[in-house]
Amino acid sequence: QVQLLESGGGLVQAGGSLRLSCAASGRTFSFLTVGWFRQAPGKEREFVAAINWSAGGQSYADSVKGRFTISRDNAKNTVYLQMISLKPEDTALYYCAAARKLGQLSEGGYDYWGQGTQVTVSS
Repeated sequence: QVQLLESGGGLVQAGGSLRLSCAASGRTFSFLTVGWFRQAPGKEREFVAAINWSAGGQSYADSVKGRFTISRDNAKNTVYLQMISLKPEDTALYYCAAARKLGQLSEGGYDYWGQGTQVTVSS
């Protein structure tokens, strides 16, 4: 089993920044991709970004390209999501997820999920 714990969410004004963290524990050697997803009230959960756990290759949703950066610290078993130039439409519950396969962009491809951390961007 893999446990994922998100942190770093909060309330920020439009144009501000936040850094989310996702700390993994348990059988961390069993996953190859870590991703961030988000779900706004009344909307479906959507892909935000993903990173190849070993090689570091990254993928982003078009809506966050140039503003969000995903990174990882293998020694700490932690993945980060640096968010800048935040917009009110970025307001959502942000989830970290881990997949046993490479290149997963849809939530169906992920095997483990955290509980989420709330990001609220005020206008």
